Amino acid sequence: MTSPEPLPAADAVARKGRSIWDFLGPGLITGASDDDPSGIATYSQVGAQYGYAMAWTMLFSYPLMACIQEISARIGRVTGEGIAGNIREHYSVWLLRTIVALLLVANVINLGADLGGMADALKLLIGGPGEAYVVLFAVTCCALEIFSRYDRYVAVLKWTTISLFAYVATVLTVDVSWSEVAVHTFVPHLSFDRDYITGIVAVLGTTISPYLMFWQASEEAEDERIAVDAEPLLKAPGQGPRELRRIELDTYTGMAYSNLVALFIIVTTAATLHQHGVTSIATSAQAADALRPIAGPFAFAVFAVGIIGTGLLAIPVLAGSAAYAVGEALGWPVGLARLPREAKAFYGTIAIATLIGISINFVAIDPIEALFWSAVINGVIAVPLMAVMMIMSENPAVMGQFRLPKGLAAVGWLATAVMAAMVLAMGWALLV
Repeated sequence: MTSPEPLPAADAVARKGRSIWDFLGPGLITGASDDDPSGIATYSQVGAQYGYAMAWTMLFSYPLMACIQEISARIGRVTGEGIAGNIREHYSVWLLRTIVALLLVANVINLGADLGGMADALKLLIGGPGEAYVVLFAVTCCALEIFSRYDRYVAVLKWTTISLFAYVATVLTVDVSWSEVAVHTFVPHLSFDRDYITGIVAVLGTTISPYLMFWQASEEAEDERIAVDAEPLLKAPGQGPRELRRIELDTYTGMAYSNLVALFIIVTTAATLHQHGVTSIATSAQAADALRPIAGPFAFAVFAVGIIGTGLLAIPVLAGSAAYAVGEALGWPVGLARLPREAKAFYGTIAIATLIGISINFVAIDPIEALFWSAVINGVIAVPLMAVMMIMSENPAVMGQFRLPKGLAAVGWLATAVMAAMVLAMGWALLV
């Protein structure tokens, strides 16, 4: 039987009689989840502090982020296993356990901060007890992730990505100098000021995050396991051309969506908060509240609703990526398509991670300090993780005939070098 000829993405869609929306999945969900409440706080802060000056970081980070996420997706679809499962099989178990342990800590901190941000946003909108909202959001996300049927749950996550359009609506309600935005987007503004460099580090650390890599690789493997006519590409190379084009379409669309929304958040806060002298933002809810007297109640409400919507998407991705990483590292049965009784430890990890995230909001932990250390941990993880992914994706023993094309490999190594530079810059900022 001969292998099918490569199909352009549009032709593949037409022949299947399906819409582009049907071909979007792990990449779209992964990209949208990157704009979580903690990410919104980062983008709001740089917009408030520096105006439009950091708009260029969204254009700069896009190819790096998209490339790394495509590589993650390829690993999952080619091998039928997530990143942790492949490291366990081919590389050092101590490296794996160190990365997974640090990922778990960072994800739980981020999860707790996101729950707090969602609760604060709802409290701003309707009042009431913020602590109760933390529990409500956590229990809702956890229950849906554990007890929903997989195909229905993925559909819910995909539709939840639409909540990011709240930031498109918000930017359209404020007075923006689009000529300035264009200049600062395409012409980088560079400064050796410590705070400015810290801001760049924060933005890059938010857009290129380890949990996104683990999630997308594991979801590609999951989708392959449940599809009736799909197999890992190592076993069914004839499926490769179509599947790799689908991954490209899905990933580059999802990451473009993510960075465009992040740009709109920077632009919104630059055009409002920065212009009115509000230059310090600690949380996403604080950014929403600061918008109310400046941009009006509609902009405030839409911004706050967006925080809740993105949080509902990010919480399951944070908890799920941690569970996939831990489960694959320890050889457990993993997968959201499994029934709870079939993967008790996997689902237990999701529940425990969410429970610890709840508890962070009830103990004397400074959420801003916690997020700072979460960013440090993610930076420490990212460089060795990306280096291992690059080595893995160019290794024929792992990827067979689906080793990376030279262009993709070059950008992947560039992204790894940029993240290494980011970690050095973060260390410099801590020591100065």
